[in-house]
Amino acid sequence: MILFLLPAGDYDPTEAAVPWAALRDAGFEVRFATPGGKVALADPRLTDLGFSWLSPWLMTRRAELAAYWRLTEDPHFLAPSSYEEYARSADEDPAAITGLFVPGGHAAGMRTLLEDATAQRLFARLFTQGLPVGAVCHGVLLAARARDPATGRSVLHGRRTTALTSLLELTGWNLTRLWLGRYYRTYRTTVQQEVTAALADPRHFLAGPPLPLRDTAARPGRGFTVKDGNYVSARWPGDCHRLAADYLALVRAHAAGTVHRAG
Repeated sequence: MILFLLPAGDYDPTEAAVPWAALRDAGFEVRFATPGGKVALADPRLTDLGFSWLSPWLMTRRAELAAYWRLTEDPHFLAPSSYEEYARSADEDPAAITGLFVPGGHAAGMRTLLEDATAQRLFARLFTQGLPVGAVCHGVLLAARARDPATGRSVLHGRRTTALTSLLELTGWNLTRLWLGRYYRTYRTTVQQEVTAALADPRHFLAGPPLPLRDTAARPGRGFTVKDGNYVSARWPGDCHRLAADYLALVRAHAAGTVHRAG
């Protein structure tokens, strides 16, 4: 069973729905955890409200939005458990969870995931067990904040990763801040800055091409991901078709017993 960690709300619909659809279509079971075990919906500005004249560039694309609405009808999505329940489950039956995925999002509700100590500990446990782990955008902040109990350092210390880049984050903020304020700035420090500070070497943060292109189901190669052993990361919704394919490959490799920690 692949576990998706969601906040109480405000996550990016593309970043959750595209990987979910790839796993479901491949026959893998996906379950969901939220802070209080209640159904969590995506950022309404990305699904319904839009961005006025900027909507064609900033709002969720039609195909990805359709995938999100399908996700909201999934029985497992409609019956999530809490982070605490899955943490106990990992203690009682370590084999029950076979993978972990964390979508991102930049609206304020994401903090209910990123700042949750139980979610951080659960992430660290599954990551250090060598299970296939995927994270995108702000979801990589959970990885940066998850501490390896053996070292006290972030589980990303010694790993290569990407995440939402400062260029992408600050561009979105500058385009919208006159009427949306800090909507695109979840924290004063950018995601790239915080993630980079958790790494063993700043060069382990890979920003990808300076001009990012949105990928599609037909053209996943436009996306950018970073793979390191049992972990794969991406920057933004425009990478999610490639991320979904790469994470599915990790899950299949783990099921076949061929995933190893990168040296």
